[in-house]
Amino acid sequence: MIELRDIRKSFDGVEVLKGISMTFEPGKTNLIIGQSGSGKTVLLKCLLGLHQPDGGTMLFNNRAFGEMDDDEQRTLRREMGMVFQGSALFDSMTVLENVMFPMQMLTKQSETAIRKAAEEVIERVNLVESNHKLPAELSGGMQKRVAIARAIVMKPKYLFCDEPNSGLDPKTAIVIDNLVREITQENNITTVINSHDMNSVMEIGDTILFLKNGVKAWKGSKELIFKTDNKAICDFVYSSNLMKKVKEMYQ
Repeated sequence: MIELRDIRKSFDGVEVLKGISMTFEPGKTNLIIGQSGSGKTVLLKCLLGLHQPDGGTMLFNNRAFGEMDDDEQRTLRREMGMVFQGSALFDSMTVLENVMFPMQMLTKQSETAIRKAAEEVIERVNLVESNHKLPAELSGGMQKRVAIARAIVMKPKYLFCDEPNSGLDPKTAIVIDNLVREITQENNITTVINSHDMNSVMEIGDTILFLKNGVKAWKGSKELIFKTDNKAICDFVYSSNLMKKVKEMYQ
């Protein structure tokens, strides 16, 4: 579980995060949504330890990040998996080598044990036959699955995904959404997804945090998002004619 208490962050005197409080629960897909410039990327970077909040507290399973020493923070980061927007695979490495890489860098396990762990997660994401292919030989959806396999190979307690469906067609995006949700539930991971994709919200939004101008403007679930009368979230969700028709179906 991750608990945020009054998180604030400014850059050059401009406050980007204005007192965000939220709880992200394990075994659920927790989505952060909002328009560009709403603060969702900055919040994700704070969670990853890439930005230090100016105020507030971040608790990881009741451990305050700001009170940890360097060794404790390094241990926490080893408990995190990250799926980057562009997958961020190494072009010169095969699928298997990409997935093995985090364990080679961060553990002292034998090459045999690392290879076995990598092969298991590659099988989990249904890419066994692509073990020895290079990223350039894979489709966009397959690259995302490799990125997911690499993110979970060290059995993280926390999984962060930055726009995991970016650049994918709707059908493939649903496959990736469902895979992330299944892995989250199977391993009781606290998963936080940064997204602007309303399909993802409708498919896997167990918990949704909506940011507007650095403020928590709404929180709820995929079921509640179609029933709320909160103007900020309604303006965001129903900005397209398609979503307006979806709203009519739920009413």
